Amino acid sequence: MSTGDMPSSGQGKDELREKLLRRRLSGQRGGRRSLVTRVDRDQPLLLSFGQQQMWFLNQMAPDSPEYLVPLAARLRGPLDVEALRTAWNQVVARHEVLRTRYVLSGDEPVQVVDAPRPLELPVVELSGTPAAELEDRARALAEDEAATPVDLTREWPVRAKLFALAADDHLLVVTFHHIACDAWSMGVFADELGSLYTSYTQGHEPALDPLPLQYADYAAWQRRELTGETLDRQLAYWRRQLADLPVLELPTDRQRPALRDPSGEGVAFDIPAHLAERVGELATERGVTRFVVLLTAFQVLLSRYTGTTDIPVGTTVSGRSRPELQRLIGYGINVLVARATWSGDPSFGELLASGRGTILDAYEHQAVPFARLVDELQPERDLSRSPLYQADFIMRERQGAGLELPGLEVEAMTGERIVKSDLTLDVEDVRDGALNARLIFATSLFDRETIERMADQYVRLLDGLTATPEARLSTVESLSSAELDRLVGEWNATVEFPVGECVHEVFAAQAARTPESVAVTCGDGALTYAEVNERANRLAHHLRALGAGPEVLVGVSLERGIDLIPTLLGVLKSGAAYLPLDPVNPDERLGHIVGDADALIVVTQTGLAGRVGGFFDGELVVIDGERDAAAIAARPGTDPAPLTGPDNLIYVIYTSGSTGKPKGVSLTHSNVLRLFASAQERYGFGEQDVWPLFHSYAFDVSVWEMWGALLHGGRLVVVPAGVTRSPEEFLDVLVESGATVLCQTPSAFRSLSVLAGEGDPRIDRLGLRAVVFAGERLELSELRPWTDRVG
Repeated sequence: MSTGDMPSSGQGKDELREKLLRRRLSGQRGGRRSLVTRVDRDQPLLLSFGQQQMWFLNQMAPDSPEYLVPLAARLRGPLDVEALRTAWNQVVARHEVLRTRYVLSGDEPVQVVDAPRPLELPVVELSGTPAAELEDRARALAEDEAATPVDLTREWPVRAKLFALAADDHLLVVTFHHIACDAWSMGVFADELGSLYTSYTQGHEPALDPLPLQYADYAAWQRRELTGETLDRQLAYWRRQLADLPVLELPTDRQRPALRDPSGEGVAFDIPAHLAERVGELATERGVTRFVVLLTAFQVLLSRYTGTTDIPVGTTVSGRSRPELQRLIGYGINVLVARATWSGDPSFGELLASGRGTILDAYEHQAVPFARLVDELQPERDLSRSPLYQADFIMRERQGAGLELPGLEVEAMTGERIVKSDLTLDVEDVRDGALNARLIFATSLFDRETIERMADQYVRLLDGLTATPEARLSTVESLSSAELDRLVGEWNATVEFPVGECVHEVFAAQAARTPESVAVTCGDGALTYAEVNERANRLAHHLRALGAGPEVLVGVSLERGIDLIPTLLGVLKSGAAYLPLDPVNPDERLGHIVGDADALIVVTQTGLAGRVGGFFDGELVVIDGERDAAAIAARPGTDPAPLTGPDNLIYVIYTSGSTGKPKGVSLTHSNVLRLFASAQERYGFGEQDVWPLFHSYAFDVSVWEMWGALLHGGRLVVVPAGVTRSPEEFLDVLVESGATVLCQTPSAFRSLSVLAGEGDPRIDRLGLRAVVFAGERLELSELRPWTDRVG
């Protein structure tokens, strides 16, 4: 969906589209399509597209319970077990798909329909189990039964077992393989089982009409129907609609496992009757269905969690678009991707107008099987999540399986052991006007408390959106007052930082605490905190004698090396701010920077002095030159008297401006100290940490690297320029130095992620405990090779 006005002309056409939409959403179908006819059972019976997908998935993981569909019902009252067994056998005999095996014919899987035969309904006696253990014992046995694999080549894809908890208390568990069943089928099965049981217990003949078609006929029809121009037209729509589809990156409570874990649970909640009524009224007013209102509100909630406005959500259709298919059991459902996109701050009403057309178009192109769509679109292969969508929305017209048996109280035993995506919103109609809902979630990703909070927020958001559909989305609140208090109070609390101090003063205090600890290394060279502090002090005294002081800019043009940190600290201790002039940049750029900043002094080294003199005609200090080195060495090694405060500049860094000319960006001492005070609570930086200086000191990420190490007593490893351009060599540095904290731009880190994905054994020897990203937008998908390997 994308926001935009619906056509103002052609009102009749709009009304027709609305009628078609209502028809689609109720499972009906218009238009002309070929008839579904019986096929010759003597020919190979090919699988439907959905079955073929299930068959391949089963081949890859034959013991996985992910594709088993259990129907569990508690039956309280006088149960006629023999009547239930007879009814069970009749349903299986009635539907070929329930007595079908799947074998290879050459390279192609085919259906083998077996003749009906009597099936057992095993009864497991639990009445002797101690009362305190009975419920847990029954549930555990039922879960084991529902998770026992099916051998599709030898066994029928359905079985049933009855657990007797007491004389008048039973638990029925019917387990289907998804290749022969879907959610629609569960309703058909429950209806027919209940009807046949009623007939047998009341002593009259069953009144079920014969089935004119079987699932194998549907499979053959689907393959005939979806070919040539029809298929091309449908695929063309989905290619356009799902172009550049993003991954829905919901914030999770745990690291995503490398291989998707299908284990799930559900949080039940109610959409109260008054709110459900308002949803219906708004749907009628806007010419949509309740489905569209509830789905769109869900997409708004997901947008708030992900911070994006491109929200793909999966939703299912029955796949039974013709009346003769309505009573078939089998795998007929299909998944559609409902994509909502918007920009700016639209109203909920505008999203509904957009969503109406999107859902209608999706239903018009529902014939393409989801598996075929995945093959066509070729999304990035990722075994940690479902393809194309990571959240589902389902709306059902009745609760549970709908099993009704005369004389018995039937309770559907709901459970969400298996999930197909990260998060599913499942909404059911109930008779009292309210809507029952469940948020079903992957337990490998989310805590139950998180999903309970999300459920509350959905109801609150739905209430606000439907009450004020013309209000801007940003004005509609989804958080409770307690959550708002936590957000603006507890989570936004200010953090204490060294008041009245400067960066070089915090460093000096650290040097006094740990004078013999190594502060900086580069190659074979190393300086302790005491050595760095003394060198910085001597340079500071020298620079002051040349006029350095508060708000004065001193350029620093040095190669990466052991002298860099004492020089930068010396500039700060003089009271000035440093102006990075990294020699990797062209002279023209450096000349513009030093001129625009009006630098008073530039500190450099012998190998660069001639070059710097070409674009700077002010005071030049060559720290390793004979004259300046002697003068600096003669200065005091003690801390100079402080001249600056926390609001004075620490540096001015030049970035590429919008005009193409570099533009200066300044930072104060208090800015830097506040940054690390805030980060300290999360990361706990300390003297044990080793920080690589990977980025140029003329790039703002270097603030994290240099001062993160030196303000906390850690060790800074200056990475040579040549090594920064070689991921292989840089990985060696990380391993050999024992680096624990790595600051990277996402683009710089990408090469390390690739090495992790390629299985480089050095990755396993890393001691990193934190990777801090800065400087660019982070695309989480690019981290997958790293997180799959490292976590």
